[in-house]
Amino acid sequence: MTQPVAEGVARNVAGSDAVPGGADTIQIGIAVDVPEPWGGMLTRRRVEAGDPAAVPAHVTLLGPTEIPVRALPAVEDHLARVAAAHLPFTLHLRGTGTFRPVTQVVFVTVAAGISECELLAAAINSAPELRRELRFPYHPHVTVAQDVPTEVLDKAYEDLADFSALFQVEAFTLFSHSGATRWQPRRDFRLGGQS
Repeated sequence: MTQPVAEGVARNVAGSDAVPGGADTIQIGIAVDVPEPWGGMLTRRRVEAGDPAAVPAHVTLLGPTEIPVRALPAVEDHLARVAAAHLPFTLHLRGTGTFRPVTQVVFVTVAAGISECELLAAAINSAPELRRELRFPYHPHVTVAQDVPTEVLDKAYEDLADFSALFQVEAFTLFSHSGATRWQPRRDFRLGGQS
């Protein structure tokens, strides 16, 4: 999430295959980064809201999922096939929404690119290693405030009501979390078999 994938920059994080303490499992997540200048602005807003889970702005395709470390190569092969089978698309973020009262979340809505995100998420989740029971139906969005006081949620909802960003999604990113560090990008997967 440190570099916008909308620019399509391929990256492999140095040492990303190492798992501290020789752990047998690793947490992964898959997302579309929100590029600059919007990504940094939305991330700052989430930090300023006092959100303890603030991470760089993104649209989640697969939420935190624990897998065996030995499954990583198969997962990466699967993600490469998924990326090759899906074309780049335009993502339009516009306005705000909320999951309240079910969960204390305010988000920027995905106005265009919803079906593309849904298709990617479903294809990603089709790998045996990544299948999991979802607590809620998949709903692409960019979280801007979560689990903070009601007045802070209200302010985020109102302040970003006129927000709009339009950009091309060229790739998605595999992130990992060892428990000892924050989420780290492991690899970008370019859509449509681009190199």
